[in-house]
Order: sequence, then structure tokens, then C-alpha cells
Amino acid sequence: MAKRKQSTYERLKSGKMNRKQRRELTRRLCSDDPGLEIVHQHVAGIDIGNKSHYVAVPPTCDAESVREFGSWTGDLVQMAEWLKSCGIKHVVMQSTGVYWIAVYDVLEKAGFEICLSNARDTRNLPGRKTDVQESQWLMKLHTYGLLRNSFRPTEEIRNVRTIWRLRNRHVQEGAREIQHMQKALTTMNVQLSNAISDVSGVTGLAIIRAILKGERDPFQLAKLRDYRIQASEEEIARSLEGNWQEDVLFELQQAVEAYDFCQKQIGECDRQLQKYLAGLPDRTIPQPRQPKPAVMSGEENGPKRERGAKNRQKNRSKQSKSQRNQPKFDLESELTRICGVNLKSIDGVDVMTIATFISELGTDMTKWKDEDHLVSWLKLSPRWPVSGGKVIKKQER
Repeated sequence: MAKRKQSTYERLKSGKMNRKQRRELTRRLCSDDPGLEIVHQHVAGIDIGNKSHYVAVPPTCDAESVREFGSWTGDLVQMAEWLKSCGIKHVVMQSTGVYWIAVYDVLEKAGFEICLSNARDTRNLPGRKTDVQESQWLMKLHTYGLLRNSFRPTEEIRNVRTIWRLRNRHVQEGAREIQHMQKALTTMNVQLSNAISDVSGVTGLAIIRAILKGERDPFQLAKLRDYRIQASEEEIARSLEGNWQEDVLFELQQAVEAYDFCQKQIGECDRQLQKYLAGLPDRTIPQPRQPKPAVMSGEENGPKRERGAKNRQKNRSKQSKSQRNQPKFDLESELTRICGVNLKSIDGVDVMTIATFISELGTDMTKWKDEDHLVSWLKLSPRWPVSGGKVIKKQER
């Protein structure tokens, strides 16, 4: 059921600010006494940089309220000690590249409550922008509770996320090397990709490796055909009558070696991923009792059983192609243990999608108010900009 559009009276009564009110709030913030309620006390703002970081504390905490610290680990430890001596409890910083990660880790171990803000929420700084002003601006915004904290998963989930992202990069690199193989074969007019669906399969790689070892007889190469290939040996042999070129063969050799290296890296990532997944705790969710299905007569059950067998066979043929890039260990069982339920029961969701979701968000969904907020945070909900109570443009994401 579609939500009813708010009237202007309802929108004004809800307390949401319009553009003029937001500009007035910005001017108030830039004044010495904004007249706003203080939400966080003892706040420090950090402007993250590559070589150094500027840290601002309230003027009442230290005579030198803004200091510059280097990016070395020793300087970050000194930063944490100085903030403790100033009585700071809350620290706010922007998620600038990857430079914030080291600062975040050091301050988190030191016991500070950290707010990791998106730079888009703090960019409306009037006047000339400097590193000192940026750190002071962050401190002031967080003091009045005007910044949202970004989501960051636990350390165990971050370990899984790092390996999963690295593995995906190796899979993409391997796919590019397969394209290089196809390009080299096509350049020599070896139309192997027209005879078989995947040159990176058992038959394709066996033929390519034999070509690199010096075999040129198309019929001898066609004998390497796997029994599951639909094309006949004669058709494969006709596709292997090529114009052999030494330079292109060298390119093909490089592509095969790079592909083998990617597969080796993927295998090492799988072993490390299995180790990290095994360290995640079990989760048990009570399952509701399912009603027993009604027993059907033999005449009605027979055709339905045949249709079910055909559908299962069709699904197995589809899964055999999609499971090539899956980890070699039982990933589905590990994810079921971690989540407490088999998420593959959801239509259109496979084990790779589940692994990506868990590696990015984990299993603790209490960070979001409800499923609508989670979908909006994932940028999967439509974006409808509103001005004057009217939808300007509907943007499907």
C-alpha cells in the first residue's frame, strides 16, 4: 500500500527544516554562541590528512587548542595521550580515503568514543577553508549532535571482509585473463570459443595447454574433448585450424600463466577465509513449526513428482556454471551456522550473495532501526528529492 503524501501543514508540523532554515542554522553555528543544546561534551575534532592530522579541542581544555600531529604511529600515540590529558571523551573525524583507519584504531584502543562522519555532511563550511578551521568545525558540529556516525563492523567481520574483497579482485583478474586467451585464439583464427561455451573449462584449458606444448594437429587436440561437450570432435577439430603466430602464442602463454596465478591466489584466500569464518560464533534461531502438507493421491502426485524432478535437474545445470567461482570448502554450511538460518531459502539469493552481505555487514542488524532503514542505507530504495512538499524527480537506484 502506497504511503499518503504529506500536506504542507503536516510537513511543517513534523519539524523538518527547509533550505532557509538550514542556512540560518549554519550562520548560528558559525557564531561564538549558537544557542543550541549541547549533546556531547569534551569533544575533539580531527582533520585527517596524508602526512599530518590537525586536532582541535575546546579552548578551555588547553592553551594551544589546535595541534598538528604526524601520521607516524608514535605521533598517533602522542595524540591519544594529549587528548586524554585534555579530558576528551568523544572524537570526531571524517572518513578520508584510508588515512583515517590508523587514527581510528589507535584512538579506539585508547578508549575514546569515535564518530566517523561522512565528508558530505560537513562540507558546508562558509568562508575560507583551512585544516585548522575544518577540525574546529567538526568539533563544533559534533558538540551539538549534528553529525551521523558511519557504520563500521566488528574486527572479526572486517577480517572476513578484507579477504572476501581480495578474493573478488582475483576472480575479476582471472576473468580478464580468460578474455586475453580468447583474444589470442581469435587473432590466430582459432575459433575454439564458437565450438565450446567456455574456454576456461576442462576441455578448453586442456586444448590450450596442449597448443602451448607444441601440438598443432587439430584432430589430436580434439581428442582432448570432455564427454560432456555437445560439439563433436570433428566440429572442434575444424575450429582448431588456425594461423599459428609466435608472438601471439607468447601472449597466450602469458595469459595462461596469469590465470593460473589468479587461481592459486584464490585458493589461498579460500583457506584464510575458512579460518576467519570458523572463528565467528554460532547463532541459533528457533524455527516455527511447519504444518504437514496434505497427502495427495497417486494420480495427482505422479505428474507433480515428474515436474519437480525436471526442475531440480534444470537448477543443477544452472548451479554447475555459477559455482565455478565459489570457495572449495562448504561455504553454505558455515554461513548457515553463523546466521542461524539458511538464507538460500530466499528466492533469488545464492551463497555468494549471502557471503558478500555477511562480509560487509555481519549478523548484527540492531545498528538499523528496521528493514526500511537498512534498505535505504544500502541505497536500494528509490530516491525521491522533495522541494516544497512536492517530489521533484523519481530516481530508481
